[in-house]
Amino acid sequence: MKKNKIFGALLLSTAAGIWGGMFVVVKVVVEFIPPIELVWLRYLIAIVALFIIGFLQRVDWRVKRKDLPLIILIGVIGNALSIVTQETGTWLSSAQLGAVITAATPTFMVLFAWWLLKERLTWVKIGSVALATIGVLMIVGVHAIGIEKLLGAVSLVIAALTWALMSVLIKLVPGKYAPVQVTTLATATAIVCLSPIVFIQRSAVHWHYLMQPAVIFCLLYLGVISTAVAFVMWNRGLQLMNAASSGLFFVFQPLVGTLLGWLILGEAIGLGFWVGVCLISASIWINIRYSD
Repeated sequence: MKKNKIFGALLLSTAAGIWGGMFVVVKVVVEFIPPIELVWLRYLIAIVALFIIGFLQRVDWRVKRKDLPLIILIGVIGNALSIVTQETGTWLSSAQLGAVITAATPTFMVLFAWWLLKERLTWVKIGSVALATIGVLMIVGVHAIGIEKLLGAVSLVIAALTWALMSVLIKLVPGKYAPVQVTTLATATAIVCLSPIVFIQRSAVHWHYLMQPAVIFCLLYLGVISTAVAFVMWNRGLQLMNAASSGLFFVFQPLVGTLLGWLILGEAIGLGFWVGVCLISASIWINIRYSD
């Protein structure tokens, strides 16, 4: 049981770390491709990668009719609404603002897990989430929030809420379905949801940008690594841990995003970053060590 929790923690941390790098990538490519079209292209690439992964794993793609509505709901809430609002919010504001609001995701997951899954609200869960939230705020700084970025902030709050809800809903999917199977069906649902919008707005997009090497690299990262690989890892990690505890590992997204901003973009980090890292590390250790 303890090994499962450690393996689940490793999967969740790695997935969130990959998404931390995604903030930098999105800020680059969203200048050329609008958010909705970017998510749509990202999923088209991901669906191919997911089918290859599923083929290699010899996944049985059959789904019982009674389980299909839940998986479709996961696709609409998590893969479509959450990702579109996240990339829109990042486009309208900044990666730092996205990191601040991302800190709310674990809190939302604790609340949704208590409401939908009847998981107990323990002091360990509440305390570890509080430590992680303070740690993220120490890393990115509350000064990142400004009134002029209100629309982006609202979009990012919606993204945090819907991602937390999606992560809890995945716990309701029967364990007989492989993570790659759930991820593939949810991704296909998002493609169906976004295709009419992309078709209507097709003339407003400068598709020739797709020929640029930097854009191609960004799309491959978003589609293969950030979606196909990271989503499967996140969904598998969710199966191995309770929903409330799983949310803690989402804080690796802003941590990695801030660190990469320092390494790649030359953004300054101060004492608050290292204090935040210590607080996040403490919160995760407490959760793994003492939660049920």
